[in-house]
Amino acid sequence: MIRWEIASILLNLDRLSSLLIPQRSSITMVRSRKESISACAARLFRKRGYQATSMRDIAEAESIKAASIYNHFKSKQEILSSLLLRMARLFTQGMQTVKTSGADPVGQLEQLIRLHVRLTIEHTDAIALIAGEWIHLEEPHLQEYRRMRDSYEAEFKEILNEGKQQGLLRDLATDIALFSMLSSLRWLYSWYSRNRDYPAEKLEEEMIATLLGGIKA
Repeated sequence: MIRWEIASILLNLDRLSSLLIPQRSSITMVRSRKESISACAARLFRKRGYQATSMRDIAEAESIKAASIYNHFKSKQEILSSLLLRMARLFTQGMQTVKTSGADPVGQLEQLIRLHVRLTIEHTDAIALIAGEWIHLEEPHLQEYRRMRDSYEAEFKEILNEGKQQGLLRDLATDIALFSMLSSLRWLYSWYSRNRDYPAEKLEEEMIATLLGGIKA
């Protein structure tokens, strides 16, 4: 009798927990919908511009009711900030991986070029927003984005200077080399959008040859 009562209690607790704890499948569906909305918004922000795109536009493109989108994002600004800050964090994490790789400055630059190419291929529309739509970020996200961007550029510049000091790179103006490399990498999305079937590994190698060929000693 006691065993039966204990079993009954445990069964009821299990049923209660199933009601209180979201099922993994439902969590996955919510996450997938949110990611889908983000990807859709990135495409529209890139095509029309952030200011010309409304939450209703995003909802229509995503084939959901306008009110439903607010279950995932509070505002259009939240979508933009989530897209740009995510990319900034990916570049920041990539830089830290490169800096601790043990490679010499040239090897680190090669890794950074591969990082840019890979992220451009995987997140083409979000990368495109870095070229201009970031100016629409509001505080405190604007400050956070600028901090990560400036830190990334400073570390990139440091690698270039180390390469010159070690005699691995030509004695060229570091600022010009930095500007040339980052401009080419940040605008790569424009070319790749029209050449999506181009092999990733080949693109990496050709970007490395193009960008490092003129500055290696």
